[in-house]
Amino acid sequence: MEKKMISAEAGELGNESGKSTKSAIMGEKNHSLKIFSCRYTSYLTEKICESLELDMGKSSCPVFADGEFEPCYEETIRGSHVYIVQSTPPPADNLMELLLMIDAAKRASAYKVIAVIPYFGFARQDRKDKPRVSIGAKLMADLLSAAGVDRVITLDLHADQIQGFFNVPVDHLYASALFIPFISQMGLSDITIASPDVGGTKRANTYARMLESDMVICHKSRAKANVVENMTLIGDVSGKDVIIVDDMIDTAGTITKAANLMKEKGAKSVRAFAAHGVLSGPAIERINNSALEEVYFTNSLPPKNSSPKIKYISVADAIAEAISRVYKNQSISSLYYR
Repeated sequence: MEKKMISAEAGELGNESGKSTKSAIMGEKNHSLKIFSCRYTSYLTEKICESLELDMGKSSCPVFADGEFEPCYEETIRGSHVYIVQSTPPPADNLMELLLMIDAAKRASAYKVIAVIPYFGFARQDRKDKPRVSIGAKLMADLLSAAGVDRVITLDLHADQIQGFFNVPVDHLYASALFIPFISQMGLSDITIASPDVGGTKRANTYARMLESDMVICHKSRAKANVVENMTLIGDVSGKDVIIVDDMIDTAGTITKAANLMKEKGAKSVRAFAAHGVLSGPAIERINNSALEEVYFTNSLPPKNSSPKIKYISVADAIAEAISRVYKNQSISSLYYR
C-alpha cells in the first residue's frame, strides 16, 4: 500500500510539472545535438550550424608559449551527441587538435563523439607502394579510434578502402552530389568526363554515367611524388567540352598537364572539378597559365581566391543534412551519387 501511495504521489508530481514519470525517463534518453569546431575549420562549421539552425558549441584552445595547445569545452556536453568538425591537412597540429577535442569530449561524458573530417589528411598513404614506408591513413584511423571517436563523417577519401581501416562506422560522402547537378546546369553542349589518372576511373565513370556522357582517361607516370614525367590520353576529346574530375588538386601538376594535353588534342573547352583544393606551392600559378577555363572545389579546405579561374561550391548544407540524418538514425545513402 505504501509503495502504491508513493507511486501515485510521484505520478501526481510528474503531472503537475507537465511530465509523467514515464516521459521524464524518456527525456533522459533524449541526447541533445551539439556541434563544435576546431580552429582550422571554424569558417565551415559556422555555415553547417546556420544550415541546421543551431548555435555553434562554445570551446576554446589556449596556446602555451612553446606552442602546446589545450582544447577545452566551455559548456556542458554530458550525455550529448557531440560532432567535432575539423579537416586534417598538414601540419599535424590540425590532427592533434581534433584528437584532443575527441579525448576531452569522452572525458566530459559525451554520449557519442562523431568526428566530421571534410578533408581527411594523410589519405594518400593508403598502402605500402615501396619498402620501409608507413601506411599513414591506417595510423590516422588508429589514432582517432584510440582517442575514442564513435563515428566518422568524411568527404571524398583518396581511396575508398580507407573506410576499412576503421573499427567504427564511416559515412563517406561524395562531392559528386554537388558537382553533377551543377555541371548539368552549365549549358555545355557536348560533355566528356576525364580522369587525370587510371586510379580515378571509378570516380569518372560515376560522373559519365549520371551525366550520360563519354569518358576518357589520362595515363601518367611519375618521376617522384608531385612530379609527372609523361602523360598519354586514352580516348577522343576533339570538339568536346571536357570536365576533369578528381578528389583533390595539390600542386596542380597532373591536372594542368592533362588540361593542356586535351586542348592540344582538340578539346573545345577544359574545366576541372575536385572535392579538395589543397593548392600547394606553384598550384595557383600553374592553373592561371594552363588551358583550364575554370576549376571548382568544395570548401572542405579554406578557400583561396587568388585566381579568377578558381571557384567554390559550399558543402556545408550537404554535411549538415548528413549530420541531421545520422543524429536521427536515418539513411544517408539516398543523398549521394556513387
